[in-house]
Amino acid sequence: MEEQVTLQEAQTMVDDWIKKYGVRYFSELTNMAILTEEVGELARIISRKYGDQSFKKGEDGSKLADEMADVLWVLLCLANQTGVDITSAFRKNLEKKTNRDSERHKNNQKL
Repeated sequence: MEEQVTLQEAQTMVDDWIKKYGVRYFSELTNMAILTEEVGELARIISRKYGDQSFKKGEDGSKLADEMADVLWVLLCLANQTGVDITSAFRKNLEKKTNRDSERHKNNQKL
């Protein structure tokens, strides 16, 4: 079984990789564009695997996990570049959602 990686460890691993192999981070604007591109690639697979579109000849949904990892990678790059502790940000975001939505979804007739 593979060893678990925390968000903080992942953020550090990305930074270490960039420093060792990547020379430097791309600019924040470039990474935002790359993030948008990666989200689009993820959306393409999801729309074909779970939505109404079909795969083109030679395509399949086998790269779903890889595309999700690409999104996470670029997001962690942006976090590193902008000084965001993604672990702390995630915890605060979860707390915000819990405080705001703790009863909202339970009381949603649509769900």
